[in-house]
Amino acid sequence: MLKTLNELLLPFRSCFSRQATFEWFVVIVVGFMLRSDHLGVTSVIRDLSLSGRCYETLLHFFRSSAWSLPSLRQMWLQVVRRSAPLLVIQDRVVLVGDGMKEAKEGRRMPGVKKLHQESENVSKGEYIFGHLFGAIGILVGDSRKWFCLPLFMNLQDGIQTILGWKQTDAEPERPSHVVQMIEQGFEAAKGFGQALLLLDRYFLSVPALQRLQACHSGSEARMHLVTKAKSNVVAYERPPAKKPGRGRPPKKGESVKLKELFSTRAADFQTAIVPLYGKEETVEFLCLDLLWGQGWYQELRFVLVIHQGRYSILASTDLTLSATDIIRLYGYRFKIECTFREMKQVIGAFGYRFWSKSMPKLNRFLKKEEAHPLEAVQDEQDRRRIEQTIQAIEGFVMCQCIAMGLLQLIALRFSSRTPALFFRYLRTPSHAVVSEATVAAYLRKSIFRLFVQNPHLSITKIIKSKQNTSNIDEDSLAS
Repeated sequence: MLKTLNELLLPFRSCFSRQATFEWFVVIVVGFMLRSDHLGVTSVIRDLSLSGRCYETLLHFFRSSAWSLPSLRQMWLQVVRRSAPLLVIQDRVVLVGDGMKEAKEGRRMPGVKKLHQESENVSKGEYIFGHLFGAIGILVGDSRKWFCLPLFMNLQDGIQTILGWKQTDAEPERPSHVVQMIEQGFEAAKGFGQALLLLDRYFLSVPALQRLQACHSGSEARMHLVTKAKSNVVAYERPPAKKPGRGRPPKKGESVKLKELFSTRAADFQTAIVPLYGKEETVEFLCLDLLWGQGWYQELRFVLVIHQGRYSILASTDLTLSATDIIRLYGYRFKIECTFREMKQVIGAFGYRFWSKSMPKLNRFLKKEEAHPLEAVQDEQDRRRIEQTIQAIEGFVMCQCIAMGLLQLIALRFSSRTPALFFRYLRTPSHAVVSEATVAAYLRKSIFRLFVQNPHLSITKIIKSKQNTSNIDEDSLAS
């Protein structure tokens, strides 16, 4: 197991300009995988038995100039492409995207803003102050179990003013959250050539389709969307043939309210057995190719689905996908919600506390017509410190994505070989592939025994060298 972990982490050496910084990266990722509490980087020090003097070095790592977030993301994509058992449909990998809101109360934490919660869960407040992340994952695994392995996450709202400090007047403003998700997914698709991106119904919009077409025009990579439409969606039939005479040809035909088709065309629905949520389910469906988007009129494949008495309308930009494939694919979209839950509860992926004195205090009652306090920051050193704090937040979450991905890869690779190895009491245990929490619990109990059994591994030397640290590593602190 440690040999596999060692092979997966060694390629990241090229992302760091200093050996010491790379070693601290390994310590942080391994610490995130097995720490028993989520109280910041102090939990890494406790569970790895590091010296208390390493605390300042661990904090400084996330603001270090010895590594860059884009290079770390690209290397993680390459590692996943080489090592992960990917789900491939028609020679295309399956990506999953979604937004995630994390409540934060830091008054001097950049990116914190008032966010609206659209969840139907009554335990969540309607409005919160926090960070809005955009996440892209990829489906990995086999028929026993599928994971949504996180590729990367970044802040997508509340930092427009900070990013504008480096932009010229000629550069466009930062796009919306929906458009950023399309750009983020397409960047991931470039690493795999062809991809399908699963999104929630919130992301089916004309700006998203326009941005997807613009991405295709400038790259050889191709990505199609599979998403869900709102219940009140209106589509259009193909335009009739142009009549002779003057006038422009029509762009659309008759409008179609898809919700009404569940009753008016009930006799046309077909029945099929589709794997959904780990079980074979019987569904009824009707597949139609219609134009959608006021003023855009792009042809989409709509699939009207009846499952256990519930009605759903799915949509795909790929007109070659069968209706059953679209239904099965959208059933996988919820895997990213499971990943969010595991990242929050198992490894504490969003337990960061980075802030800066250069950041103006958060004004909770700021009105729309009032200028943002960040616009008053003119000192270059203050701006640089705020930008480093943004880097620290996104770097922390990126390391957590790598840690979660490593737990998932270990679960897929070793569950079938040694099922008794991951013993952990569960009321409803999984006999096929264990969960990320089970792998983390096993590593937490046996990591040091595994190190003793594998003294030749470089990752062992890294951990042991940090355990024996009696003062702060000057080289890593300088980085």
